[in-house]
Amino acid sequence: MATPTATSRPTPENIFNTLCAFQQTAALKAGIELDIFTAIADGANTSVLLAAKTGAAERGVRILCDYLTIQGFLTKEAERYALTQESAIFLNRHSPACLASMTGFLGSPWHKKNFEALAEAVRKGGTASAVGDNTKPNDDVWINFARSMAPLTIPAAAFIAGLTGAAEGKPCKVLDIAAGHGMYGVTVAKRNPLAQIVALDWPSVLEVAQENAKKFGVADRFTTVPGSAFEAEFGTGYDFVLLTNIFHHFDEATCEKLMRRVHAALKPGGKAITLEFVPNEDRVTPPTSAAFSLVMLAGTDSGDAYTFSQYEKMFRNAGFAKSTQHAVPDSPQQLLLSEK
Repeated sequence: MATPTATSRPTPENIFNTLCAFQQTAALKAGIELDIFTAIADGANTSVLLAAKTGAAERGVRILCDYLTIQGFLTKEAERYALTQESAIFLNRHSPACLASMTGFLGSPWHKKNFEALAEAVRKGGTASAVGDNTKPNDDVWINFARSMAPLTIPAAAFIAGLTGAAEGKPCKVLDIAAGHGMYGVTVAKRNPLAQIVALDWPSVLEVAQENAKKFGVADRFTTVPGSAFEAEFGTGYDFVLLTNIFHHFDEATCEKLMRRVHAALKPGGKAITLEFVPNEDRVTPPTSAAFSLVMLAGTDSGDAYTFSQYEKMFRNAGFAKSTQHAVPDSPQQLLLSEK
């Protein structure tokens, strides 16, 4: 997108491109749904070959692939298309790092509906959607999330497992709150054969987590607690409590309430591990973390992307003397480590 400089003449290009940005979403979503990226990886690298491989019209495939080339997802030489390095890693279904399933959640009608009413959310100061209270179950949304977003967890889950000392193989009791797909706890269990995982979420969502625990061979060390993170009995004596992408759904007082429950569940010296989008104090950098506040405005009653100073205050009020912030490799998110 064009950004005017001090010496350049302003143009409406940035405005035009932003108002049309939904077209980029639709094109990438179509490419994923048609398996264009996997087909190219398999050798179907012209519009004729891609049409035969995907069952789509040659004209349609040509125009879509040209657009995906313009947007940087493909390259084109003569009439042959190829994957960029990014697409080969993250959009080819043969790749272990493929993120194609994310379109099921990030491109869902629920997300679109929230943002279509953004002006009303701004006026209100919270979502214009009828479903903005994430203390209540919403199976349609969160089962979709659990089935769609697990691949995105790979870098952060590995980093979290490292922080738990999984490589040392010591006995370890871990509570995974709002577990969703369960992959954070499952990854700890995979890397530490003596880790016991307790996953908490809504009953229907936990079925997805249990499927993943079975798939990765850790079901015998993976138990569940169905219910609300604010009401269910956690138990005590945990070495670690995982809080991955939950705080941004709520206001600060509600976050403190949950963190007090976490503090009580940890054994002395136990640690809470929080994974979140954490913007800098200016709240406009880094871009991905800072922009996440708008997602929360559109989709929740009172959620936000909180700064480290805000988290530090909330966690201190909940009884944690010290919290430290850590960058997660290959991820736009940050990790906060809080010791009881």
